Amino acid sequence: MKSYQLVETNQPLQLVETDNPDPQGTEVLIKITASGVCHSDLYFWQGGYDGGGGKTISIEERGIKLPLTMGHEPVGEVVALGPDATGVKIGDKRLVFPWIGCGDCPRCDEGNDNNCISMRTLGVLAPGGYADHVMAAHSKYLLDISGIPEHYACTLACAGITSYSALTKVHPLYDDDKVVIIGAGGVGLTGIGIARAYLPDHELIVVDIDGEKLAAARQAGADHTINSSDEDALERLKELTNTGPGAIVDFVGSSETSKLGYDAVRKGGKYICVGLYGGEITIPTLTLPVRNMTVQGSYVGNLEEMNELLDLVRGGEVTPIPVEKRSLSRVTETLQDLDKGRILGRVVLVP
Repeated sequence: MKSYQLVETNQPLQLVETDNPDPQGTEVLIKITASGVCHSDLYFWQGGYDGGGGKTISIEERGIKLPLTMGHEPVGEVVALGPDATGVKIGDKRLVFPWIGCGDCPRCDEGNDNNCISMRTLGVLAPGGYADHVMAAHSKYLLDISGIPEHYACTLACAGITSYSALTKVHPLYDDDKVVIIGAGGVGLTGIGIARAYLPDHELIVVDIDGEKLAAARQAGADHTINSSDEDALERLKELTNTGPGAIVDFVGSSETSKLGYDAVRKGGKYICVGLYGGEITIPTLTLPVRNMTVQGSYVGNLEEMNELLDLVRGGEVTPIPVEKRSLSRVTETLQDLDKGRILGRVVLVP
């Protein structure tokens, strides 16, 4: 088994070769054929997150231990089954759902693994997809991708489920409401394509600081785009929406984007923060009841939402994001390109 492991932060990932692991109990071994590279892997690679106020939240504080095989968007083929594994067979092509909980708490019992406080997320807290094999804990986390190209399907494991789950939280919306997406990176572009299918009756406004990404957003289905670096960005948002957007989904999550989203949303509307860029905002508590608004976080999604998303994609109404295929050996180069903003859409690594 070959894997590229994060051994030291801010250093090239190291190639490690070991024997293939043997699946135990309900485990299923997957030979990876495609694995997406996510912006959140940059925080692991760089060693932490911007906690606001000059503070850094280290990966150690999140329980992440090195060495780590990152990557949480794997797709592949079933090659070995544990003695108690059922529901799949050798040769099946599957997307590996990475957001796995402890399996033994009320949140996991209700199907909300993503709200478990003892998660076993692939590529974060367990070996992930920057490898030629990955272990799934149970066949229920292996999803059929028939009818979906595998190099696009793998991006749905994070970019897809994260944007879909966030978009389900915009309700209730009124007929005149417009929805704003902040950020047109890999997750944001995915969200635009999903929003066109999931919210077809509402105009979609996309905000970003990069002209090339805004052009891609228009191609993906945005009705309007705004460059947030313009001084009149907030005024333009209000002009396009009259009283403000009914919902804003922020796939960046910086101090600047959070403030813009909070200031722009209409009375009774929602600001939903998804991105992990980091920072802080100061909110006058009086404005929360007076504006009757909701400030909400959204973290990835659950297994039920993953299945809903796959059905939506199979319906053919979701615009796929641009996907570039690269060799797994280019993983460090890809992280560097992502850090410098040189990637449009998603890069998928092929072992």
